[in-house]
Amino acid sequence: MTIGTPLAAPTRPVGRSSRPFGVDWPVVSAVIARDLRAVRRSKAVVVPMMLVPFLLLVVLPLLVGLAARQASSPNGTISFIDSLPAALADPIANLPPDQQLLTLVLGYFLAPLFLIVPLMVSAVLAADAFAGEKERHTMETLLHLPITDRDLFIAKFLTGFLPAVAVSWIGFTAFAIVANGVSWGIVDGLIVPNGLWLVVIFWVAPAVATLGLGIMVRVSARSRTTQEANQLGGAVILPLIFLAVGQATGLLLVDLSVALAIGAAVWVIGLLLVWRGAARFTRDRIAGNP
Repeated sequence: MTIGTPLAAPTRPVGRSSRPFGVDWPVVSAVIARDLRAVRRSKAVVVPMMLVPFLLLVVLPLLVGLAARQASSPNGTISFIDSLPAALADPIANLPPDQQLLTLVLGYFLAPLFLIVPLMVSAVLAADAFAGEKERHTMETLLHLPITDRDLFIAKFLTGFLPAVAVSWIGFTAFAIVANGVSWGIVDGLIVPNGLWLVVIFWVAPAVATLGLGIMVRVSARSRTTQEANQLGGAVILPLIFLAVGQATGLLLVDLSVALAIGAAVWVIGLLLVWRGAARFTRDRIAGNP
């Protein structure tokens, strides 16, 4: 692509204001479908996006759950529970001894995994959003599509958001099957889900994905390759992952209203980043970073 060549201005769709939120959804959907086809053909994107959640949400809970099921030291479990914060220890201590370790491990300690997944998947896909176009030499075609700058940004955002949320929800379903299967016959009822788990998965996890994408899409637009985008974005995403790991278990120890409020705060920050990114996004800036 020649940088000095002027870009053809996209045609403005007729009757745009009558469309929901002023977005040309048919064109946005076409760009999303195009990008998802490119993602499916890229092993460098698909493999980590599928393998890491499978290991975190299926293999690890299965191994940990089996180990907890075979543990035969109630006294050791009780002494460990006594060292935990009261908000976590009290509901566990009220259970029969043979149920305590399984409930503690599968119901609480593995919670951080569910906020790592949407962050990781969204970061991988967002890094490919524009940097991948440059690597595949399809950027010029993308920039000449009959779509406004804002709609193009929205399409790139949704290309990362929709798979990240889908992988998180499918992964949680698989985790629930594994966790409840491993504990079957020992724990009365289901370990997961409960009300707070549902808030974490269906309210907080999409917010975390939005936060990660609000950062990574802008990083990808300034990067020349997906490797560079991942390196630059990692400096921001990794602290968010550590923060998510540190706070996820705590989300299951608060009441429902507090968990909803925490999710709302993450949504506000994430949407603000996305809004600022969309407002500042232009084709000229992308063309100026070959």
